Amino acid sequence: MARLTREQSQALTRERILQAAGDVVARDGYDGASVERIAEAAGYSKGAFYSNFSSKEDVLNHLLERHAGRDVIDLSEALEGLSEPDAIIEAVAAWSESRASEMKWGLLAIESLRRANRDGTLGEHQRQPFITQWHDIGTLLLTKLFPDGAPEIDPVDLGGILLNLTYGGITVFLATSSTAQMVRQILVAFVDAYHPSRMA
Repeated sequence: MARLTREQSQALTRERILQAAGDVVARDGYDGASVERIAEAAGYSKGAFYSNFSSKEDVLNHLLERHAGRDVIDLSEALEGLSEPDAIIEAVAAWSESRASEMKWGLLAIESLRRANRDGTLGEHQRQPFITQWHDIGTLLLTKLFPDGAPEIDPVDLGGILLNLTYGGITVFLATSSTAQMVRQILVAFVDAYHPSRMA
């Protein structure tokens, strides 16, 4: 087996640290996810951590940015080949329910943004990945649900509705209604409002 190049080895280290950071946050929460715990879970020293990331906030920001981009890819794949509104809505609801069950992402994003806002460091660098995610998810939904021309709604608003329902956090702890149920009802009402023939 060929030895890894220096670049490959560093990429593997970064990947393991990112994976460990997600696992530690899921287990211990934002406050419990110390650099020491993340490095230990990845199987590295603190020195290895700091040669790849400047701080806990840095690694968690990278993790959130990557996850935001992954959402767009995964939902696109879930909707590939679907053209009927009901099938599209069911696929979106199932995707949303699956993501909501992971729980850590919404809590991590809110806590990360809240801390940056409190510290006076919240800027475009932290906001933009989420805005881009909302825009791209909204554009995907509009394209799939309204292939002949979308209603006048900002893709950021539509993506924000879906992702706030998905990652809002509290739904998974309640026994009233599921994320999938709420997403389904919102999207059905939205599509029906612009396709009155479905109501007949």
